[in-house]
Amino acid sequence: MPEVFGDLLQPLQTTRGLFAFVINLAGVGLVFAASIVRTMVPLRALTVASNLLLLVSAFIAKEPANVVLYLLLIPLNTYRLAEIRRLTRRVEQAAAHRDTSGLWLRPYMKTHKFKAGQVLFERGDGADSIYMLVEGDLELVEIVKRVPHGEIFGEIACFSPERVRTLSARCVTDCVILSITKEVFEQLYFEEPKLAFHVSNLIAERLSADIARLKKEIERVSAAAR
Repeated sequence: MPEVFGDLLQPLQTTRGLFAFVINLAGVGLVFAASIVRTMVPLRALTVASNLLLLVSAFIAKEPANVVLYLLLIPLNTYRLAEIRRLTRRVEQAAAHRDTSGLWLRPYMKTHKFKAGQVLFERGDGADSIYMLVEGDLELVEIVKRVPHGEIFGEIACFSPERVRTLSARCVTDCVILSITKEVFEQLYFEEPKLAFHVSNLIAERLSADIARLKKEIERVSAAAR
């Protein structure tokens, strides 16, 4: 047994080995810290920092396999951290300017092309995606309303308990429409929790607009009946 411990501690008997051990220990500490944080930005930042320390440790200890591993992990985690920071800035700017357009979601959406007359979704369909109209004319059939360009729609049904469409959407002309699935949106939420507050405000504003529209319609019908 003493011989086993002697073999384990042998690298620490040199200044180089001791230095590598201390740096490695610091890197492992950051890995542990990253595992207990609750949000993605500090998690990725701690991961990048730990990768850097472990890379230095592996280089000093002359461990080529680990050097290659961390050289691959550092740019990957740095890129993911930058992505999350960009999302955070977009959400914060949208919330600060009360931007309900949804343009900040565009980098995370997929492009689809529809012909005139095609139905995007019908009333009663299951709701699993959020959409944005980029080109063309699209109509919400039941309320005879055109969807504005650059404004997300379909989010209320997507996050309602029933997750069922309450209106139908039909392309009046050829359309280019962007979409993001509920699953991808939830992934973005876990990366940036502020997203939930902004979307809640967006849904509340849409519901308020719908209530105002219904009140006007009721007043119009009442006035016509007199």
